[in-house]
Amino acid sequence: MSGFAIDPCEQCEELLQPFLDRDLSDEERALAEKHLDGCAYCRKRYRFEAQLRRFVRQAATEPMSPELKTKLAELRTPLI
Repeated sequence: MSGFAIDPCEQCEELLQPFLDRDLSDEERALAEKHLDGCAYCRKRYRFEAQLRRFVRQAATEPMSPELKTKLAELRTPLI
């Protein structure tokens, strides 16, 4: 990843998903960690994204009730 914007929060935003995926170079990881250590806003975003990933992993392993499946099916819109 290169060609970052000047704003360090924008840099962190670009690095956040690959950081969570552990898919960064050592230099990029250090840059993200340094920013997260000093920026409460980005740290909050990081915690939200990490919790969301945990929730999605958990939800994907829990069986869905037939009632919930029916409700979700009713919410679908046809692809035209």
